[in-house]
Amino acid sequence: MRYWLPFADTVMDEMVEDGITHTVLMPLYPQFSWTTTGSSFRDWETVLQKKFPNGSKPWKEFHVKNYYLNENYLRAFNERIDEALEEMDPDTRQKTHFIFSAHGTPLLEVRSGDPYTVEIKETMEAIMARREEKNSYWLSFQSRVGPQKWTQPNTEDLVKRHLEYGIKNLLMVPVAFVTDHIETLFELGVELAEDLEEEGYEFENLKVVQGLNDHPAFIKALAEESLHVLKHEIPAEAVQWDNTTTKKAVTA
Repeated sequence: MRYWLPFADTVMDEMVEDGITHTVLMPLYPQFSWTTTGSSFRDWETVLQKKFPNGSKPWKEFHVKNYYLNENYLRAFNERIDEALEEMDPDTRQKTHFIFSAHGTPLLEVRSGDPYTVEIKETMEAIMARREEKNSYWLSFQSRVGPQKWTQPNTEDLVKRHLEYGIKNLLMVPVAFVTDHIETLFELGVELAEDLEEEGYEFENLKVVQGLNDHPAFIKALAEESLHVLKHEIPAEAVQWDNTTTKKAVTA
């Protein structure tokens, strides 16, 4: 982790102690951005250079850049959406509009060529392309901070616009996040509804899709991506989901 335990320095010490021979840097950011995956890789490399200044790290290292179009990742998302819809009656399901909400990014980053926003849109389209029933859907961005201009539309503003149009049933899909945390459970699950009610907006159903968390298809996606970058290191006959033949470390 970059902001809480365990930090890269501690993990590397444990890897040396355990005799790790192969390391996969597996980001828990499905879409690549220089501000997330990129900065995580840079943090790892900075610590690596301090710990092994002569470049003599004792393991081979591999990187997963992104995996937002992995079929099992997309399947996990659609199954989470289905779980949320199954809690509604048939009439509500048909009236429900999807709002995919991703963490925003400064427009300066987008204009500099950061691929994150494009990959977010491609993720949303890939998820919807695999759905038999096509609910109406839109993309928005949350969690903006600071004075810079950020990607639009803002999630709260888009929800308000829908309510003003008379759309009263919304399913929030936190498309850029793979686990539940403050930006899903609180920002979307609690704060959004409270702010709308305080401003006098009325809605019938405002639900948030559960994070992927430990969904089996998501875990399989991570395994597939890790094994893919290790394909020239692991004998084909040893590649099994319960494989323990090769010593590996996975870092998020």
